[in-house]
Amino acid sequence: MTDFLPSIGRVFINFLGAAGRFAMFTLSALSHCFRPPFYFRLIGRQMVDIGFYSLPVVGLTAVFTGMVLALQTNTGFSRFGAASVTATVVVLSVTRELGPVIAALMVAGRIGASIAAEIGTMRVTDQIDALSTLSTNPLKYLVVPRIIAGLVTVPILVLIADIIGIFGGYLVGTYKLGFNAATYLNNTAQNLTAIDVSSGLIKAAVFGFIVALMGCYHGYHSRGGAQGVGAATTHAVVSSSVMILLFDYVLTSILF
Repeated sequence: MTDFLPSIGRVFINFLGAAGRFAMFTLSALSHCFRPPFYFRLIGRQMVDIGFYSLPVVGLTAVFTGMVLALQTNTGFSRFGAASVTATVVVLSVTRELGPVIAALMVAGRIGASIAAEIGTMRVTDQIDALSTLSTNPLKYLVVPRIIAGLVTVPILVLIADIIGIFGGYLVGTYKLGFNAATYLNNTAQNLTAIDVSSGLIKAAVFGFIVALMGCYHGYHSRGGAQGVGAATTHAVVSSSVMILLFDYVLTSILF
């Protein structure tokens, strides 16, 4: 018992310290987003890295998600004689939930790991300290462009993923399940509202911020050489994925 209680105390104190460091890092990064100077060239490069280079994996994931969703929806609702709602279920599921969440998870796996590895390597090789020596704020130069790019590009990726996912459901619905193409499109258009798309884009902006922030945080605080960079990369992907799912529930409860 005498060894157990101090260990609990150390874990709790370490947790509070980590939460405090994360909160201070987040507030500092957000404050620098609204103060000059702004490195527009770096922001543009990060938007290309996050948005353009993530488009293939996000597009492939979205189209197969829409196709599988159409198959499963038709199979399930056919038991109750309600197969006609397949188009409605596909479009609402993709725009509200599956599009934002799956696209964000794909971006977290690709970009979150890349950000953490890049900044972590700069930390363990003292390049971040060199930036400070050259009177360049590391948060302004390394973190802010990635956060802004994540906020801007992930909603665009999700919008494209929504379109591709709905198209995948349309292909399966019309060519495999035998739905009339005009009827399928009409049901899709009639049951899609602005709040369905806007709620997904709001989620996407939050998810993009989370992915960029967690990658930057874990990379910025990595220690211990190559092993530390590997651990930071793993922590960035895992924490981003968990927070995406957590905030998906929170935002869904608020928006709906």
